[in-house]
Amino acid sequence: METAHVPVLAQEAVAALAIRPDGVYVDATFGRGGHSRLILAQLGPAGRLIALDRDPDAIRAGAALQDARLTLVQSPFSKLGAVLDQLGVTQVDGILLDIGVSSPQLDDATRGFSFRFDAPLDMRMDPGSGLSAADWLATAEEGEISEVIRTYGEERFAKSIARAIVAARQEAAIRSTGQLASLIAATVKKREPGQHPATRSFQAIRIYINRELEELSAVLPQCVDKLKPGGRLAVISFHSLEDRITKRFMREEAQGEQAPRRLPIQAAMLKPGRLRLVGRAQRANSAEVAANPRARSAVLRVAERMDEGA
Repeated sequence: METAHVPVLAQEAVAALAIRPDGVYVDATFGRGGHSRLILAQLGPAGRLIALDRDPDAIRAGAALQDARLTLVQSPFSKLGAVLDQLGVTQVDGILLDIGVSSPQLDDATRGFSFRFDAPLDMRMDPGSGLSAADWLATAEEGEISEVIRTYGEERFAKSIARAIVAARQEAAIRSTGQLASLIAATVKKREPGQHPATRSFQAIRIYINRELEELSAVLPQCVDKLKPGGRLAVISFHSLEDRITKRFMREEAQGEQAPRRLPIQAAMLKPGRLRLVGRAQRANSAEVAANPRARSAVLRVAERMDEGA
């Protein structure tokens, strides 16, 4: 039986979109439809919701949500602009991004995301696209593996882990989550309290395999392009690198074009900011974290599209 996905900061994120009953909205990370259901509940008969997800399991689950106002599309959110163009949608009133992996992906042993189960080492959000984690680990250079684990997992033993992976694969292919987790556990001698020694490495490999940071960097400018003046962008991230990308992007879009230092350029010649930051970053409260530990690292940031003609 599939584990239910409990969306984090759901009420806060949907409230941040300031739903208009007749508006057009995008849930770019459908998951199991938690945020989408909340948005649909606030839309009137003339409202519309377009939901994207690259995971075919999410699309199959979403088929049960029969609502004429909902259009569900299997696609990575980095193609958001193209999807909206294909649907004939030029601008929308709000976009929600809930970055990262979902509970069903983590809890389904066959997907190979978690070291809690011994299963094929896959980790792809779309199993029909790209290299699996096992295939990448079979061919990647030691330096590349080390860099991925260090950068995306902030793992201080990245070099030792990469060296152990390359040595182990010369004896036998690393094809299962159990093999990889055991190998890392034998390599990492100093463990963080309450954390499996493979936690950071699994996270790093997953982020790399799915190009999660590149996907986020690609979609954010598209979101601004597609938002109507006054439209809202709400982004929930769970990793410091994701939040850093979102924070920097929103801040730069709010500041607008900056004059090069020591060059006498008039302010009127510079492009104004396209976003206005809305409130401060929000985190899950203690009650939500207690009920859903995966909410602990969640950060919600919100911005509003400015009218460039104002």
